[in-house]
Amino acid sequence: MDKKVLTMPLKEEDVRELKIGDVVYLTGHIFTARDMGHLKIRELLDAGQPLPKDFTGAAIFHAGPVCLKNEDGSWRLNVIGPTTSIRMEPHADVVGKMGIKAVIGKGGMEKGTLDACEKYGYVYLQAAPGCAAKLAQGIKSVYDVTWFEMGMPEALWDLEAVEFGPLVVGMDTHQNSIYKNLKEAALKKLDEIYPED
Repeated sequence: MDKKVLTMPLKEEDVRELKIGDVVYLTGHIFTARDMGHLKIRELLDAGQPLPKDFTGAAIFHAGPVCLKNEDGSWRLNVIGPTTSIRMEPHADVVGKMGIKAVIGKGGMEKGTLDACEKYGYVYLQAAPGCAAKLAQGIKSVYDVTWFEMGMPEALWDLEAVEFGPLVVGMDTHQNSIYKNLKEAALKKLDEIYPED
């Protein structure tokens, strides 16, 4: 596996060179967004309202960070781990239209995301589940938080990352998916173990 350190904003040509299995580290702005964040973004886009951040070349992390408030009112990250990404599958095309070039999460996504990855030139990166403290070491500071009224996990956090990872390319821009491959292999094995009469 190749290790690649990429800096935001990500360039589409660099993203399209990535292949499933590549190990990636990210430096620059990483935004968190979960169910409510994606819905809020869609509401703003549908209403023709501006988004609070420029997502061009950005990385979106499906995560609910635990942050602590400093005495001066600023925030610091305690831990951050990935949440299950499949819930965000309905937003795959919108993510691509926004210019996002990397989605980080766990568990993979489905055909809509695979098609959007190919069409818009973004990848899905698998973060190691159960490694929230380790992943937090790659986040150097919290720039700010938007929509905190939705709750800490659902808010849009703008984080400063320095070699954040390791992240594994789970879905690339060439219709390749380690999740699809695993599912197909598992179904084939089931057919071998339990053949139809």
